[in-house]
Amino acid sequence: MAEKKKRILLVEDEESLIEVIALNLRLEGYDVTIARDGEEAIRTALGARFDLCILDIMLPKVDGITVCRTLRMENVGIPILFLSAKSSSSDRVEGLKSGGDDYLVKPFNLEELLLRVSNLIRMHGLAKGHDSDLKSYSFGGNEVRFDTFEIRGVSGEWLTLSKREIKLLKFLIEKEGQVVSREEILETVWGYDVYPSTRTIDNYILSFRKYFEKNSREPVFFQSIRGVGYKFNDPGKGV
Repeated sequence: MAEKKKRILLVEDEESLIEVIALNLRLEGYDVTIARDGEEAIRTALGARFDLCILDIMLPKVDGITVCRTLRMENVGIPILFLSAKSSSSDRVEGLKSGGDDYLVKPFNLEELLLRVSNLIRMHGLAKGHDSDLKSYSFGGNEVRFDTFEIRGVSGEWLTLSKREIKLLKFLIEKEGQVVSREEILETVWGYDVYPSTRTIDNYILSFRKYFEKNSREPVFFQSIRGVGYKFNDPGKGV
């Protein structure tokens, strides 16, 4: 049986660019659906399943950043590759913070675009392999609700985490008792080929300790293994 084609939603309003990108994606074997403005992009993404969205930022009606945020609020988890003429680091950060998975500046090399598309779809498939039906988890008086991104830690108050925080938290909890490398975390949680600094992961772990540890300087649950990676430990599991 032939493998089912991967479906890509291409959101772009420049006709010449649409023709070039769509043609080359189809030559690579992808099934391409086109949306030419932000409203159409949201409607299309919510109405069908896609394996990837290539999303221009400067769009008619609704801009790409707003499209991305809307899809993430609706729990649409497909990888999103931003295309933009804006090349500053702050623009890139804004795109990634809105829920995007990668960011490519125009004008771009077509071969690089195709490579990033392939990598994003592949890594998203690997990350899905780590998904589970785990909806909530309690440890040491703390509680996590993965489906709503909510936690209740040592402060006793309910807080809402970012998508990236909750994804990393879920990954570590599912690997309870196992040491996971920085590389494995980057590939699974970030899932694109331009990795952030490993200090970024350190900062997330520090935040988790602040949320969940009674003494963040002597962590019980979130441990760093020097030169290797990190481990989530639940001493009360099974008790």
